[in-house]
Amino acid sequence: MRNWLVSGLLLIGGAAAQTITFGLSGEPISLDPCVTDDGNGAYVQTQIYNGLIKFKPGTVDLQPDLALRWTTSDDGLTWTFYLRQNIKFQDGTPLNAEAVRFNFMRWWDPTFSYGGGKDFQGWKDNVGGYKGEAGSLVKDVRVKNAYAVEIVLNNPYPALGSLLADSGLFGIASPTAIKKNPQQYGTPAGMAVGTGPFMLTKWSSGVNVQLAKNPNYFNAGLPKSDNLVFRFIKEPSSRLNELLSGGVDISGDLLPDQLQALKTNPKLKPLLRPALNLGYLGLNTSYKPLSDVRVRQAIATALNKKAIVDAFWNGLGLTDGHLIPPPLSKSYSKNVTDYKYDPAAAKKLLAAAGYPNGFALDLWYMPVSRPYYPTPKPIAEAMAADLTAIGIKVTLKTEDWGAYLQHRSEGKLQAFMLGYIYATDADNAYTNLLAPGSTTDISWTSPEVNAAMAAARKLPDEAKRQQYYQKVDEIMFREAVRIPVVHSRLLVASGAAVKGWVPSPTGSEKLDTVEK
Repeated sequence: MRNWLVSGLLLIGGAAAQTITFGLSGEPISLDPCVTDDGNGAYVQTQIYNGLIKFKPGTVDLQPDLALRWTTSDDGLTWTFYLRQNIKFQDGTPLNAEAVRFNFMRWWDPTFSYGGGKDFQGWKDNVGGYKGEAGSLVKDVRVKNAYAVEIVLNNPYPALGSLLADSGLFGIASPTAIKKNPQQYGTPAGMAVGTGPFMLTKWSSGVNVQLAKNPNYFNAGLPKSDNLVFRFIKEPSSRLNELLSGGVDISGDLLPDQLQALKTNPKLKPLLRPALNLGYLGLNTSYKPLSDVRVRQAIATALNKKAIVDAFWNGLGLTDGHLIPPPLSKSYSKNVTDYKYDPAAAKKLLAAAGYPNGFALDLWYMPVSRPYYPTPKPIAEAMAADLTAIGIKVTLKTEDWGAYLQHRSEGKLQAFMLGYIYATDADNAYTNLLAPGSTTDISWTSPEVNAAMAAARKLPDEAKRQQYYQKVDEIMFREAVRIPVVHSRLLVASGAAVKGWVPSPTGSEKLDTVEK
């Protein structure tokens, strides 16, 4: 472990320094951007770095960050970002187009000199591959002038802005700091240097990460606090106890059943992250009964989703007919609401499809808890009860998580529970569920959906893209191959004295406006 001093740790004039302490669910894997998709690391990185673009607080709407503006070529292949001028990294070196290109080259090009031999998995997972790989979204990264950088794509991708707005993944780091020791950069033995509101002062493995105010932050008057400490507290019950005792000021990742304890304690303020996830029931059409759309619609009609969500999400879940979450509601079709719970109508659909006495169905539930399915087995049992009521003979099944995912990807599961936890644009939400190659689990494809998605990708204009996503919304509601069950809002909390905290639907937000 290395400890180094930075300016701004002590207040001028002798005023007491204000420290905000945050309870994280675990220790960061790395503070080097794009090394991993780790959520705990992303939270800390968001404080140290800025991205080219950022999300408006509490939303997934885009705003300028290090780039004051950006443009897209008519063919959608070249994005040009125009940078703020006179911005410095926390080590005093200048931010310019060369520095931005340096960061992108590290992530994208495995042969780049200062990659430190690292596998930038966060880049590969989100941008489709490295330089020279068939799936790579990026074709080139070019310096246009001292304060303008161009990202050239192999294919149009209008969701690039939403992707780059994640400063916990695509934060711009100081090339000078990285060059000192590329291998150790972003580790407890190294450093992490950005342009953000807080600077890393100490990383104590297994204990905490300590940050101090950046006195030269380009957003005037921020941050509001002088020091920021992230404590690693694995158990939700322990994080709640630390909130109660004042050991932390803010805690993320609390459990739905802790909401009542938070509501009844005047010392605490419960808050909800807007739901940016989905839990769904997948129906594999290779199983003969499920190949009939009337059977799938019967299942959608037989599920009392509201009762299930009310019973297992403790008021934190929302249910509707959309595969994409509420923060992306601009992509909703006005013609899609939800299937009305109606067992009698469901039986009629089954009879019309040739199954008046129902049929046998294996329903697979996840062996692990996820924000979208906190208690998978009881939820599956509730679904099974609803389906049994219309004559479908349900057998519940599960396996270990690795086998579950393998069987699912190979299309071996008849009906199964799954979901996703992060989507900032309709494109990346639908791509995970519907893109060619992404529907082998349901043995289903739709040329109409694929054509709509391809057409949307060719349109840089966001408003024009929405008509295609709304069309997809209608098709998927009608086809019922993935039945939306829940969008789960995540529970977080702070002490009553904390002000200025706006939880982001993405799972991490800058804490530069927080004070107490």
